[in-house]
Amino acid sequence: MTLKYRPILVAPLLLALAGCISLGGEPPESLLTLSPETRAPAGPGVSGADRPVIAVLGIDTPAKLDVLRVPVAVSDTELAYLQEAFWVEKPARLFRRLVGETIRARGAAMVVDGDDAATLATVSLRGTLIDLGYDAQASAAVVRFDAVRIDREGAVTTRRFEARETGVPAEARAVGAALNAASNQVAAEVADWVAGG
Repeated sequence: MTLKYRPILVAPLLLALAGCISLGGEPPESLLTLSPETRAPAGPGVSGADRPVIAVLGIDTPAKLDVLRVPVAVSDTELAYLQEAFWVEKPARLFRRLVGETIRARGAAMVVDGDDAATLATVSLRGTLIDLGYDAQASAAVVRFDAVRIDREGAVTTRRFEARETGVPAEARAVGAALNAASNQVAAEVADWVAGG
């Protein structure tokens, strides 16, 4: 007899449990990404022994950027995340692809992506994306990247790149556009630096 009542008792328990478990909130209306201002044209790529082969390797980030949210520096010691602002994927991957495409579009070097392709490279680029977020006190979108260039002989050169877009309201669409512009500025400076040696 207890077998007959067991399904009846389990159903209310499952209904009560469903109210406690969230399988995800409302999906965002849109997702942010980084888009290159210039792209390499379709067709044959760059070739020639006189041009460097650059491997754009993995980019590190602090924990605040290892998420799909846009960090907001509220003060020197406080951090929040911008409401309704979500990246389509983690910022390090977006920025890595942006830098690779920017170098490729300039046509001065061959670009190979992925850690496995590093053995083909004459120059490797890696680094740490320190900031890709919003400064609430300055109403600014900030991108800061510590780049590391390693040549074939193993010589290491480092440089910090930074770009700011000011006068940006704390709204997802405006901050996303400003971060894209600042990221493209940094990517262009990195491309000139890493390919120029």
